[in-house]
Amino acid sequence: MIDHSKSYRKYLDPATVSKLDSLELKARMVVEGFKVGLHKSPYHGFSVEFSEHRSYMQGDPIRNIDWKVYAKSEKYFIKQFEEETNLISHVIVDVSKSMDYKHDAEITKLEYAHILASSLIYLMMQQQDSVGLALYSDKIEQYLKPKSAKIYLPELLKAINNTTPSNRTLTANCLNEIADKIKRRGLVIIISDFFDDPDLILSALKRFHYKKNEVIVFQLLDPIEKSFAFGRDAIFVDKETDEEMSTQPYQIQKAYQKTMKDYLAKIKKECLSFGIEYNLIDTTTPFDKALFSYFKKRSHLN
Repeated sequence: MIDHSKSYRKYLDPATVSKLDSLELKARMVVEGFKVGLHKSPYHGFSVEFSEHRSYMQGDPIRNIDWKVYAKSEKYFIKQFEEETNLISHVIVDVSKSMDYKHDAEITKLEYAHILASSLIYLMMQQQDSVGLALYSDKIEQYLKPKSAKIYLPELLKAINNTTPSNRTLTANCLNEIADKIKRRGLVIIISDFFDDPDLILSALKRFHYKKNEVIVFQLLDPIEKSFAFGRDAIFVDKETDEEMSTQPYQIQKAYQKTMKDYLAKIKKECLSFGIEYNLIDTTTPFDKALFSYFKKRSHLN
C-alpha cells in the first residue's frame, strides 16, 4: 500500500519505478501514485470518480447530477452510462534502436516508454476503454487491436515487456501504416524520440487527425540529447548503424543546440496547429505529467 500522505511521489519517479519487479507492478504503482496526486490537486473530489462521470452540460436532466461528487468538488457532474465512457484508444510505441539510449539517466528511453505505455494502458482499462497497441521500428513489430476486456491487459503488457530494441527508425512509414489499420476514430497516443525526417513525421501525424482521431504525442528524449553537455572528448556511436565519430563536443555544442531547438519547435508548432497535443518529456520526467495529459484529453472527450 502507498502511504498517501508522504510517498506517492516516489511512485511517479522513473528511477524508483524502474527498480520494481514486473511491468504490471510498475504500471499499477504509477497509476496509484497518479491518482493520489490527483487528490492533492485542484481536481480533488473528481479523480476517483472520473471514469464514471462527465461534466454537466446544458440540457442534461438535473435528476442525473451526482450530488455526492458535487459535495466534494463543488462542480456538477453527470453519472455516465457505460456506452458513454467507452473510448477506443491506440498506444503506439517506437522500439527502434535509437530508443535504447541513456547517458547519465537511470533508464533508457525505451525503458521509460515501456513504463509510460503500460501505465497508460492500465489506466485506460480502469476507465473501461478499448485499448490497442502498436510497436514499430522500421516496420510494424506488433499490432494488437483494441479490446476493452480487462483480461486483455496481460497480453498487452507481455507484448511490451518482450520487446527488445531493433532496427532503424522509419517512424513516418510505420505511422502511415498504422493509420491505415485504424478503422474507427478514437484516441491515438504516440511515444517516440521522433528521430526521423520531421516533414514526413508531421505528414503522418496529420493523417490521424484527418481521420478524426484525437492525438497525443510524447516526444521522449534523454536529457543530454537536449543539452549536448558531454565532456571534452567523446566518441559518438550511431545506435542504428554502429557508425562512430570522434569529436570535441564543445566545438559543436552551440550548433547542435540551435538545430535541436529549431527541430523541436517545428514539431511542436505543427502539432499544435492541427490540434495534436504535444508533450516534450525526458527520461527524468515524473510519469504524472504524461498521465495528466491523457487525463485532460479524456475529460475533454467525455
